[in-house]
Amino acid sequence: MERLVIATGNEGKVREFKEILKGWTVTSMKEEGLAAEVEETGTTFEENARIKAIALAERLKAAGIYAIAIADDSGMEVDAFGGGPGVYSARYLGEKTPYEEKNRIILEKLRGVPEERRGARYVCAIVAVWPEGKIRAAQASCDGRIAQESTGSGGFGYDPIFYVPEFSKSMAELTPEEKNKISHRGKALEKMMEILEEEIVN
Repeated sequence: MERLVIATGNEGKVREFKEILKGWTVTSMKEEGLAAEVEETGTTFEENARIKAIALAERLKAAGIYAIAIADDSGMEVDAFGGGPGVYSARYLGEKTPYEEKNRIILEKLRGVPEERRGARYVCAIVAVWPEGKIRAAQASCDGRIAQESTGSGGFGYDPIFYVPEFSKSMAELTPEEKNKISHRGKALEKMMEILEEEIVN
């Protein structure tokens, strides 16, 4: 079993999954012609990822597609916001609000807040569901802080305002290789890849 289908319509996420899961056949729901909309009712990243992965597994089975369903849920936790927006990151300030505008508003809300109180982290949970129903999960995070201004044109979402001290750059200024090495999704995918390989051996 080397075929994985990702439960997302986000092309940026699909690209990152494909870059990291080299050696695997990776496709998206869109590429498989399946609907991507699933209501995220969980209160944790893992709960939401599980909801999406199970829903995709059911759709794959109904379509006669034999593959492992993979879903992730991720978001940004900001200390000054009490850990928000967290699981509501994609819906923060409205799902249809462009991230450029969301980032501008966050920077405005934190205007004048000192560096020591601008701590933030990206969190990613990934859940895999096998055709026979087996479920495995992995989670990882990436620590940083909210920058003073938006910089960089790479990445997506909150990357332009997420400052990574290790590189002295925003996440949006990192190369894909640098980002995949330290990002929450990159770390979680590395863990999931170990799980997938372990399942194949066993």
